[in-house]
Amino acid sequence: MRIGFTTTIPVEVILAAGHVPVDLNNLFISAADRNALLARAEKRGIPVSTCSWIKGIYASVMAGEVDSVIAVVEGDCSNTSSLAELLEHEGVRTIPFRYPRNRDRAALREQIESLCQVLGTTIEQAEARRNELMPIRKRLDELDRLSWSTHVIPYSKVRNLQLASSDFLGSPMKFEARLDTLEQATGNAGRLKMHAARIAIAGVPTSFDDLLERVRDFGGEVMLDEMPRQFSMPFFDAESIVDQYLAYTYPYDIFHRARDLKEQIQRRRIHGLVHYIQAFCHRQIEDIVLRDLVEIPTLTIEGDRPGPLDQRSGVRLQAFLEMLT
Repeated sequence: MRIGFTTTIPVEVILAAGHVPVDLNNLFISAADRNALLARAEKRGIPVSTCSWIKGIYASVMAGEVDSVIAVVEGDCSNTSSLAELLEHEGVRTIPFRYPRNRDRAALREQIESLCQVLGTTIEQAEARRNELMPIRKRLDELDRLSWSTHVIPYSKVRNLQLASSDFLGSPMKFEARLDTLEQATGNAGRLKMHAARIAIAGVPTSFDDLLERVRDFGGEVMLDEMPRQFSMPFFDAESIVDQYLAYTYPYDIFHRARDLKEQIQRRRIHGLVHYIQAFCHRQIEDIVLRDLVEIPTLTIEGDRPGPLDQRSGVRLQAFLEMLT
């Protein structure tokens, strides 16, 4: 079966059960008819003031792209519970999954074991899949390091694979082939010319298709995108699948996120942070705390529907980068 999920979950469980993982966010954002999907959701009655990701996920599922949906009803969007109820009403099999807000290890293990039982596998088999995926994750992490330390590869290409690692393109073998291609290109490349301002992006994956390119147009270089890196699970000290998903920052409190982000900002010698916030998202409130904690110049920009960076945000981005340089 094709198992969709509303945000990154222990993908090892789906693979251990012999199913095909599908990140519904990637499915929506890569669709050729994204605006038509949003229109379908709004026609069904989902309010215009609802986040575009929720609407896009709903319409992608209703287009028959997956057989079942794992809905992360705690640790993600506050609207996911209602989305799960709507999908269930529409006849879609939905499976709830919860990240415990207090990062309780026993509670997370219980959730992973429950997911294993529902999908027809065991946590031991999922652990075995985690070990099989580890070399792939390490190769991706090394490409990330090369992008910001030696500049032999554009970070934008690494970021695309980091995003795709949430479901491994449905097949780890297919994903590994993409890694092979990128590594071969890196081996034949010289050092790229970099702009002076080193930029990090924080927040949920941006709906702007060209944000990284626009940063470069205005004299900056993106060296880190917080959430795509998190999706790639670069937590190689984790001793188990439970520990790996405890180290993952997205589902938990802003303080856990900020500690990881500050560490990467220092390691990658970042000069400025662009914090992307999604319209109609409860995470917008986190911007207040994050700006205080990261302690570097920060620009907050808001987006809604997928597409190019809007003119107003572009002007603000250009002014921010000019200030840094």
